[in-house]
Amino acid sequence: MNSGTEARGACILVVDDDANLASTLREFLTREGYSVEVALSAGEALSIQESHPHIALALVDLIMPAMDGLTLTDELRRRNPEITVLIMTGYGTIETAVDAIKRGAEDYVTKPFDYEALRKKIARLTEVVELRERVAQLEKNLERHPCFENMVSLSPAMEPILERARLAAGSEAPVLLLGETGTGKELLARAIHGASSRARKPFVAVNCGALPRELAESELFGFRKGAFTGAYADAPGLFSAASGGTIFLDEIGEMPKDIQVKMLRVLQEGELRPVGSTRPVQVDFRVIAATNRGLTELRAGLMREDLYFRIATVVLEVPALRVRPEDILILAQHFAGRVSRRCDREISLSRSALELLLAYSFPGNVRELENLVESASAVSADNPQIITDKDLRPLLGASAPATLNLTESLSMEKMERLTIQRALRVSAGNRTKAASLLGISRDTLYRKLRQYEV
Repeated sequence: MNSGTEARGACILVVDDDANLASTLREFLTREGYSVEVALSAGEALSIQESHPHIALALVDLIMPAMDGLTLTDELRRRNPEITVLIMTGYGTIETAVDAIKRGAEDYVTKPFDYEALRKKIARLTEVVELRERVAQLEKNLERHPCFENMVSLSPAMEPILERARLAAGSEAPVLLLGETGTGKELLARAIHGASSRARKPFVAVNCGALPRELAESELFGFRKGAFTGAYADAPGLFSAASGGTIFLDEIGEMPKDIQVKMLRVLQEGELRPVGSTRPVQVDFRVIAATNRGLTELRAGLMREDLYFRIATVVLEVPALRVRPEDILILAQHFAGRVSRRCDREISLSRSALELLLAYSFPGNVRELENLVESASAVSADNPQIITDKDLRPLLGASAPATLNLTESLSMEKMERLTIQRALRVSAGNRTKAASLLGISRDTLYRKLRQYEV
């Protein structure tokens, strides 16, 4: 039989030799927003599976002529090990249904149906299917872009940024990173470089704000012997050092205007002229620039407009840590775990410490959080060491929140529960992976799951 009307959501195959029941199920599932295929025999079900490989879930009647539900389940899963099977059975054959689960079925439902219970089971199973597909895509992304594993984040605010960065990594387009100081712009730049075709070539980071004005040209473009007092030998300069790879121009808005003019020519012509030389040098590098200035301020006078358009082919704005509180917990645990491995002792953060961090505004963003954990760890040799709010308050000074009375939207329980749920979604329910992602032991995760009834 043909499917019902096309609908959003997962595609479900219903297999039952009772035509009336199959039709009722199709109508019910279509109303729920699923695309439905119906088969009245096992043979028809296998034909539908062959022509519709996108089918993710099958509702299979246990008792059917010619080929029963157990045999059909085996065959469906042999052809597609990822397909999820829900067995339909009468009360008298529950023991056989349990046997079907042992052979690969995900769950079973009894006839006559409790449609509310059926709705919940199918919603749960289709959610698992969708999460499995999402994790498979994430794993593909990591295979293509392994350097993005260093970008520790569970925040929805970071998802589109990281996805656009992955896409940008596959191109040669110049990238401009916007964001406050300490948000991780250089880490993101290194991830883009590491996932690009230039990964085996140099990544040269330049802080434009730290370049002495009188030496900026020679530092960037290089110089020839005798070009000025002290130039005893040729020097290639930072642009030449990055040839074949990527140059990261941090705080691009602080670059002197006269240097901006010369850099524009380098980008346009692919060549530069070292100080004291009359001959151009060919260079080939990709530019990733960054600034903590706002886009309006940058374009209003800090940067030449023609240079801006050259380097801002792809613009990514990294959000501040205070607008992605989900990442405060996982980053704090990540940094504590890193110090633990380096110092060979167990370091963790107490509830009071995490509550204090959640209530703090983090003007220094991720870099400040990292420094806080490092500093609190450095003043103790305890093993295990548990960092508390009393350890952190002196480091925060006058900026420390006066109390830990968090608002409901940022309560410790709510944030921790959301973080755990998100980690489980990303790991498709694999608790070992989720615990690793969260930087906690599996036992601790199980305790948290019981505590929050996740």
